[in-house]
Amino acid sequence: MHVQGPSDTAQQPIRAAIVGTGVIAEVGHLPAVRELGHEIDLVAAVDVQPETLHQFADRWGIRGRYTALGEMLAAEAPELVIVATPPVLHREHVAEALASGAWVLCEKPPALSLAEYDQMVAGEREGGPYAPIVFQLRYGPGARHYRRLLTGGVLGRPLAVHCQTTWFRGPDYFEPAWRGNFRGDGGPAMALGIHNIDLMLTMVGPWREVSAFAATTSRDIATDDVSTAVVRFESGALGTVVNSAVSPQSVSRLRIDTELATVELTHLYRYRNSDWTCTPADGVAEQAVAEWANDLPDEETNHLSQLRAVVADLRAGRRPETSGDSGRAALELITALYASAFTGRTVKRGEIGVDDPFYHALDGQLP
Repeated sequence: MHVQGPSDTAQQPIRAAIVGTGVIAEVGHLPAVRELGHEIDLVAAVDVQPETLHQFADRWGIRGRYTALGEMLAAEAPELVIVATPPVLHREHVAEALASGAWVLCEKPPALSLAEYDQMVAGEREGGPYAPIVFQLRYGPGARHYRRLLTGGVLGRPLAVHCQTTWFRGPDYFEPAWRGNFRGDGGPAMALGIHNIDLMLTMVGPWREVSAFAATTSRDIATDDVSTAVVRFESGALGTVVNSAVSPQSVSRLRIDTELATVELTHLYRYRNSDWTCTPADGVAEQAVAEWANDLPDEETNHLSQLRAVVADLRAGRRPETSGDSGRAALELITALYASAFTGRTVKRGEIGVDDPFYHALDGQLP
């Protein structure tokens, strides 16, 4: 087995493959791959449904077509595998691709339990291969700019945080058996809210403890359709996290109140620089406010911004930002959210270990 290093890939297109040819592959990953042009050579697609596979490959001009991941890995030896299959398959597909020596870009949610995630990424090695998770909201210019101001202390300490993912998903959305199921998509916090939760953690920092509620209010599903949580961060800030699949006005919001300003993002699915606002506190000098301005080029946040970064990481042989512990962080908070909601106790970060039933299942396998 040969693992590509920086010298191997410096001037050549990266040989890539995609596993799963559904909606997210069609509207998210393939446009990003095509936008990168000569940087990536998409040599193969994999799907268990031959008809879907061939239709997809015909649309995108993909020559290699396989119904089994192992067969594709052996025949094509890709350097990068994009995993866009349902979450229940992520552990198997990511582990198999890593074992072949390929890097993996895995769609969210990364896995359906902490146990699955830890098993999934066990094949990562120093210098690669790595398995970053698709958390593209981190990579937009607005997030990069305000994360620098927040983590650098320019805006003072964070004091209050609000993270809101209130979307509408009708009964038809939940018709596939794997949706609205803790063994399938993990519920709204995992399937819908995880992007905003991940962005919140990268900007505010680690959380300390969480207390939460979850309820199934109107959808005929096996998970909740609304959850709320109160989070205490290591910085001392307090936050609220709200996730919903039943909100007629779909919106995502992230608001961070600091000592010197309020930073807020309001968007749906993707954002531009204009979707961010920064409101200074009374008494903040105009010169300081002028220095907070975002001078990064405007760019709509989508899969392209992250894929570009992952390609650069692969060429350099360095760990991508959303891999390892960083890719696990939002999953750990969501796991603790459900552990709190189902047991009625406050859950501290790090306390859900291998002996805890919630380590192995988001619902703790409770009735």
